[in-house]
Amino acid sequence: MIKKFKSINNLAVFQNFDWDSTMRDSGNNVVLFKLINIFYGRNYSGKTTLSRIVRALETGNLSDKYENPEFEVSITDVADSTPNNLTAHGKKIRVFNEDFVKANLRFIVNPDESIAPFAIIGGNATIEAEIQTLKNELGVKENPEEEIDATGFYLELKNASLRATTALQAYQTANNSLNDQLRYKATNNPNGIKYKSDKFGDQNYNITKLLSDVKTVSDTSFQPLTDQEVTAKLNLLNESTNANIPEIEKPTFDLNTLNRKAKELVTKSISNSNKIEQLLKDAILNRWVKEGRQLHKDKLEKCSFCGNDISQERWNALESHFDEESEKLEKEIDSLISETENSIRKIETILVIDKNLFYSKFHSDLDTLIEEREQAIDVLKSDLNTIKEKLVERKDDLLNSKSYNDVTDNSKLLEDCWKKYETFRTEANEYSSSLETEQTKAKKLLRLREVSDFTTDIQFSTVKARVQSLKDTSDTETQSKNDVEEKIKRQIAQIEAKERLMNDEEKGAIKVNEYLNNFFGHAFLTLQALEDTDEFGGKKIKFEIVRNGNKAHHLSEGESSLIAFCYFMAKLEDVETKGSKPIIWIDDPISSLDSNHIFFVYSLINAEIFTSQEYEQIFISTHNLDFLKYLKRLPSALNKNHCNYFLISRENEISKITLMPRYLKDYVTEFNFLFHQIYQCSIAETDDENQHNLYYNFGNNTRKFLEAFLYYKYPNTIKQVDKLTKFFGNNRQASIMTDRINNEFSHLEGLFERSMTPIDIPEMKKTAEFILDKIKEKDNEQYEALLSSIGIEIQDEE
Repeated sequence: MIKKFKSINNLAVFQNFDWDSTMRDSGNNVVLFKLINIFYGRNYSGKTTLSRIVRALETGNLSDKYENPEFEVSITDVADSTPNNLTAHGKKIRVFNEDFVKANLRFIVNPDESIAPFAIIGGNATIEAEIQTLKNELGVKENPEEEIDATGFYLELKNASLRATTALQAYQTANNSLNDQLRYKATNNPNGIKYKSDKFGDQNYNITKLLSDVKTVSDTSFQPLTDQEVTAKLNLLNESTNANIPEIEKPTFDLNTLNRKAKELVTKSISNSNKIEQLLKDAILNRWVKEGRQLHKDKLEKCSFCGNDISQERWNALESHFDEESEKLEKEIDSLISETENSIRKIETILVIDKNLFYSKFHSDLDTLIEEREQAIDVLKSDLNTIKEKLVERKDDLLNSKSYNDVTDNSKLLEDCWKKYETFRTEANEYSSSLETEQTKAKKLLRLREVSDFTTDIQFSTVKARVQSLKDTSDTETQSKNDVEEKIKRQIAQIEAKERLMNDEEKGAIKVNEYLNNFFGHAFLTLQALEDTDEFGGKKIKFEIVRNGNKAHHLSEGESSLIAFCYFMAKLEDVETKGSKPIIWIDDPISSLDSNHIFFVYSLINAEIFTSQEYEQIFISTHNLDFLKYLKRLPSALNKNHCNYFLISRENEISKITLMPRYLKDYVTEFNFLFHQIYQCSIAETDDENQHNLYYNFGNNTRKFLEAFLYYKYPNTIKQVDKLTKFFGNNRQASIMTDRINNEFSHLEGLFERSMTPIDIPEMKKTAEFILDKIKEKDNEQYEALLSSIGIEIQDEE
């Protein structure tokens, strides 16, 4: 069922119409369409526009004359219908309006055209039995509102649909849960990979890329980073481009020369002539004497140790013992010792490595190199100390030569360290240009490690396998449901094929004639089915209107209306509609008909639609209050649970739908309606913009009301202005104002400038008060009855 016109915009007189904000009852509840829906609205108020929306849902086409039309129609259990999905609802809809007439009864516009034929099922007992068998197998659809349970293939479809829905929900629940985990890991702010681009790269990371990474880490050949490697990669990401590392001078440590010099000095012999034998034999004593000689010479005449005089002879012996040759050797040894000590100190400054100048990726290798350098220096220092010890030993026993073992030249160890350092230095300087690339690679590896940990934590492969299993089950059940749907389609196709064997276009014409004759008494106007030949030589049926045996021409508007409506009613029996219980919309079917024919239209609707109940929902609109009165006699029309009444009203160029006021539903006369409009104008606030339509229509409403009211009060032939004067009596102001409003505000003809000036609201409100006061004064009993007819209690009015 259609529930409501949710919204309408840019569609003729409907602009920005919103159902929920307009269609509310006295309890502020949103009112929806019911089984029966009746609209009242004056001509040009928008009734046909509404019918065109519903016809678009039937035909799938909306007039291209509308510019950017927008509407939403809410239908039970399906998505809202819009201009973009007109027929997606799947409902059978039949609309009678002027577009239906133009499409099917073209002769009304062009007398040379014919009427579109249609077929009604004819009689054939055998085929009818076959059709019934097929229908029994097909069964009926479930309809909770009418307490009808599904049977046959439709019951099979219901069960298959339930299984498919259950399986689909199970799959969707599991799949959504997995997708939520993936989405959280990929794009959650701030914990998702996307928001940690400084660590994982790719600021545009999303669930699709995560799934790609999951595929990568799921490969058996993938090896994630170790914890140690993760630390190294994180350190790499913290680095910025370093300056070039300067070159360190190549070590030029000459141990061989030092070794050779030391050997010469340590093994060098000194002549023993004129030497003091005792000192030659005792190196410590010799050193003691030498130091004492240096302390006493040219300073003391007595020995500081024994206090005896030092004889010249003793001085001469000492001078001969500590001769120039030995002093020279000692000086050379001291010099070489100093050189050796300098070398020991210098070697500490050779190849000093600052690993902070290097990128972290080189630190591990540099630590090894530093250790190698320390070992090389220790070896060289040991060699130098060995040379120094030999020199000190000779110095301590200067007069006696010593043996000397050559020291191995290990200076190449230091040179090897330097070569390695230069290799690292060169690589580091070159690495600066590729740092960004290396950091990008590091981010990817860190991201893959993160994804690998994630898949392990959520047991991705197990969960994915379960989701796939649920999907396979869902697909199988969905296919089973689709198979049943296809079986139903094939069954319906078989039924329709057999029904086509019984198609009889002539019966369509007979049905129209039956309505024309039985309901309207037009036996002289008939519809005939004529056999013709199409362009390919095949049989073709067309309908023509015949009057007294001849093709009818110059049909009156009333005759055209009758034929059009009878044709629509008969078409509800065609093979495309019969038995489908369509949604029916009938738009103002009594145009140009007299009162008798209006009643017959009502009778036809009552007998052929309501009695058979062959409809899912029905909508009827009219501009005629007499027809509205008849419609209220329809079955269930007064049952508030089954029927709703609506008013379509237009203010200037904009129309809206509202609930029909009680007086219009209860009394159904235009006289009551016009009195209610005047009454509302008399009590309206002049500065309330929402009441503007009351004043805009006041002139026309007042003129029509007074014409009727004064006609029955003064049924003689005096002029209307004289009736006004007589009615208002001595109140000349009231009669003059009323006459002016009747003439100037109910017509624009001859007074076009009237449309260019603002409406005099206070004047109209005052006139409305004059009219009501005078009715009350002249006939208070009638006044109270009129108030009661529009739902106004007397105490409320006072």
